[in-house]
Amino acid sequence: MSAILKDSRPQPNEGGLLTSPAPVLDVVVPVYNEEIDLEPCVRRLHGHLVENLPYTFRITVADNASTDTTLEQAERLAAEYPHVRVVHLPEKGRGRALRQVWLSSDAQVLAYMDVDLSTDLAGLLPLIAPLVSGHSDVAIGTRLHPGSRVVRGAKREFISRSYNLMLRHTLSAKFSDAQCGFKAIRHDVAQALLPHVEDNAWFFDTELLVLAERAGLRIHEVPVDWVDDPNSTVHIYTTARDDIRGILRLIRAFARGTVPLHDLSVQLGRSPLEPVTPGVPTGLTRQLVRFAAVGVLSTLAYILLFLALHSPLGGQGANATALLITAVGNTALNRRFTFGIRGRARQAQHQAQGLIVFALALGLTSGTLALLHATTTDPGRNLELAVTVTANAVATLMRFLLLRRWVFRRT
Repeated sequence: MSAILKDSRPQPNEGGLLTSPAPVLDVVVPVYNEEIDLEPCVRRLHGHLVENLPYTFRITVADNASTDTTLEQAERLAAEYPHVRVVHLPEKGRGRALRQVWLSSDAQVLAYMDVDLSTDLAGLLPLIAPLVSGHSDVAIGTRLHPGSRVVRGAKREFISRSYNLMLRHTLSAKFSDAQCGFKAIRHDVAQALLPHVEDNAWFFDTELLVLAERAGLRIHEVPVDWVDDPNSTVHIYTTARDDIRGILRLIRAFARGTVPLHDLSVQLGRSPLEPVTPGVPTGLTRQLVRFAAVGVLSTLAYILLFLALHSPLGGQGANATALLITAVGNTALNRRFTFGIRGRARQAQHQAQGLIVFALALGLTSGTLALLHATTTDPGRNLELAVTVTANAVATLMRFLLLRRWVFRRT
């Protein structure tokens, strides 16, 4: 796909050499039908950069197939300001625009911000300084830091926090705010990561950050002051639906190994402070697979024990005893095999916490059995077995979350 450029960068002379060096910073402003907000945004941004930025810069207006006068206004601003250029794309998509501009840019640091300038521009220098110095690889503004000051409605606040919580529990994301329109990345990092980012719309940010984090890159977070734009054209529910699809796509890709995370880590990742233990799973997908394998073994052992103990102990006794024995073994296996914890340190504590999880599972399964006996006269061994296995399936999810987030949580 081609793009039409009106570029105010220094052009090559007849010998093919640039007449001046490339800028340190390239700030991209993606726009679609923003004829009202574009000019005030560019003028305010340009003035701020001239007065406050100690680096050379460029502002790139990335027009996403606007149908109003946005492109004409952008070209007029580019003619007025020597540090402004315009990129016109014939298709919509914020991710598509950022990929196009960032891959073609010659700047050392690449950034973007929303045209409404909801984020206070005072956060721009703290955003890019760690990238210029080489301390960090990617930088994001965050509205969810205790030091941030945010003005927005309760609905958007709830959706934002719910989305980022979902990322933590599905993709093990550790960054706090995936969708704040205020981000920056080093040029070399963008060149390596962007070919592996598939989304062309709003999930682009999340996918880029997840890949960066999985590749071992350092993500710098800047608390920002942010005021919600009441005239935003973002469709919340459509975006949320597409984001969920993107999360599922990434989970499948990581499970299948189609993303070359190892190669990216070797190329870009930072060396670990301690040697990495071979075979220790770190990602959510691998932990889920190994937890499931341990769960299958535990369930088989539970069924055999339940059947063997049912006659002498009855349904409740057989359930409690079988669950206790398999819980101890399950905790030990998950400790080493699923969460990669070796040695005897905190082993007793982990087993004690595992028994608390067992007690919760016992309460769930026993409560289910009690309800069965209260509602059915003489249900029989087979029905009891079916009910308890179903209850254990529910308890399994609870158990994994408690083991991961509490018992074996790495500090």
